[in-house]
This record gives sequence, structure tokens and C-alpha cells, in this order.
Amino acid sequence: MEHPLEILYQDEHIVAINKPHGLLVHPSSIARDVTETALHLLKDQLGKYLYAVHRLDRKTAGVLLFTFDKETLVKVRKAFDERKVEKRYVAIVRGHFNPTELVLDYDLINENGVSQNAVTRFKSLGQSEIPISSGRYESSRYSLIECYPETGRFHQIRKHLAHLRFPIVGDRPHGCNKQNRFFKKHWNMMTMLLHARELSLSIDQKEYRFKADYSDEFIRMLTELNLLPFLND
Repeated sequence: MEHPLEILYQDEHIVAINKPHGLLVHPSSIARDVTETALHLLKDQLGKYLYAVHRLDRKTAGVLLFTFDKETLVKVRKAFDERKVEKRYVAIVRGHFNPTELVLDYDLINENGVSQNAVTRFKSLGQSEIPISSGRYESSRYSLIECYPETGRFHQIRKHLAHLRFPIVGDRPHGCNKQNRFFKKHWNMMTMLLHARELSLSIDQKEYRFKADYSDEFIRMLTELNLLPFLND
């Protein structure tokens, strides 16, 4: 990787980074050819052994948390398991998201074929309509939304938005292939527009709040789609 990973916070127990789009968190059996991962790059950058607390999809950017010791790892993972961690994502989706706010409780099938409860809260920040056709209509509609996953299932936000028929722009395989081809052709854009903006939790009665800036590509597409004015922080 050309540049060092952006460190959002670091102390003797934990470190939070802003993971870029396209980077795996750790080695995976589904991507055996990948040699660079966030875990390995950060180990080399800091010169310390690390444990990955949670995972972000390879295509998702934003807040990613690691610990330097197993004791802290256990504490933080317990907070995740007990749903005491608040995660806020921001996404650009196809269509005008409606209703403005909703909670989706919709079970998902995991990698082993087991049904798991999955709950995500959604909030629309703004909508746009641009005078460019991406299909049978003369214009195209998009929304900027916030996503608050209350459970941590594999591809949860992506699958829930696909179920609601508001797929994330750039998502494969859960998104809209027609839209993805349109964005590639019109803007040379192949990034999935989902960003882990913020993560908050408490460890040993100490409050932590990490926030990751948006990538240049995310800001570019917000601008092109006239959604930038709706960012609320």
C-alpha cells in the first residue's frame, strides 16, 4: 500500500483506523490470492501484534477497531455480543428512500445456511433526482441514508437494503447490476458507497467514540448526485 493506514485513535490497549475501500480486514479463505490486509499492514506500521475485534466488508470503508492484547479483545467483543456498541454507517442508495425512518427486523441466512435474527435501523438524510437516464426513465433518483445495525450479521446492511429494494450503489452481488454498470460507464465509479462513519462503546467505564472521514470517491459521488448538502456532520 502506498500510504500508511489512517489511525483515528491509539492507546496502550486499542487502535482504531479508517479502513479504505477494497482492503480485507484479515486473511480469508474466499480471497486466498490477497496478500495485503488491514491486520498485516497495521502490524507492520506499528510494529506490534494485533487482534481484529470485528470485520468490515472488503468493499466498505470506515472505522475498524483492533486491540493489542487478548484481555481487551474479550472485553470489546463482549460489548459487541451484548449489543452495547453503536455503529453508524452512511450509504448512497438507488431510489427515494421511503419512509424517512424505519426499523427492519428481517432474518438473514448466514454462510452455513443458518437463519439468524438481523435488525437494522435506517434514516433518510436527503434525496436527489439528476437529469441523467440510467434506464427507462429520463432522470435517476438517489438517497443518502444512515444505517444503524443492531446486530452484526454478514453483509447485513447490504442484504437489508436489497430486501427493501433500495440497493447500495456499487454493491455486488446484492446491488443493482444495471446501476453499477451505469456508474462505471458514466463516472468510472466502481466503489461500493457504504461508509462506517462512527463507532461508540464503553470499556472499563471509559467511553470511546471513533469517527472516520469519507473517502474522496464517496465525496465525489455525493457531489455528482447533488447529495453533499445533506451530510449532517
